[in-house]
Amino acid sequence: MNIAVCVKQTPDTETRIKLTEDQKRVDESDINFILNPYDEFAVEQAVRLKEAHGGEVTVISLGPDRVKTAIRTALAMGGDRAIHLKTEKHPDDPLVTAKALASVLKEGNYDLILLGKQAIDDDHNQMPSILGALLDIPAVTVVIKLEVDGNKLTAEREIDGGHEILEFSMPAIIGAQRGLNEPRYPSLKGIMRAKKIQIEEREVATEPEQLKVESLQYPPPKSPGKIVGDSADAVPELLRLLHEEAKVL
Repeated sequence: MNIAVCVKQTPDTETRIKLTEDQKRVDESDINFILNPYDEFAVEQAVRLKEAHGGEVTVISLGPDRVKTAIRTALAMGGDRAIHLKTEKHPDDPLVTAKALASVLKEGNYDLILLGKQAIDDDHNQMPSILGALLDIPAVTVVIKLEVDGNKLTAEREIDGGHEILEFSMPAIIGAQRGLNEPRYPSLKGIMRAKKIQIEEREVATEPEQLKVESLQYPPPKSPGKIVGDSADAVPELLRLLHEEAKVL
């Protein structure tokens, strides 16, 4: 099975975010970057499919030189080869990123393309669907279970109020959701192996972006908490505040 996994490097969820002076971008000078957590589920699923059915897993990522650390993480988890699409920055417009990825994916003749359902930095939640449209193949997102039977795939995905079961054929795109699997930790052997894999680099001339970030803002500060008492006598006042001020009752 010929599998591609598209991954993105994102700020660590525990990083304290600072904005640039013009408040148009995140200041990257003191940020710890990681492999996008949802992409970890995609990498894990790709490696499991390779282990079960044979084949090869290619890791593909677009961005500046720093994304190589995320690529190495995916390789350490079990990826076999990697392609780095070099750009000065991650585009704000997901369509621009998707077109650059699609041009490479078309060349690979992949049976299955996996990626996280979304990236935790911009939360567009669009990449699997856009790639499906550009490549004209089925794209199933928010997948929590995937079964392979020859060329046929059965996916269970989360929808509002329940789950949905879909059957489709390869080639196809899967947007991985939390619960699809439990990503493995890269072993020392895997890390050493990943260091020896040569990452193929390709210069990418991205298209003009139609989506631009005008400004970013910090979340508003939380209002201070209020202690209304330390015994059962405080319950009536607590209920009044929840009803009249918080308006949650």
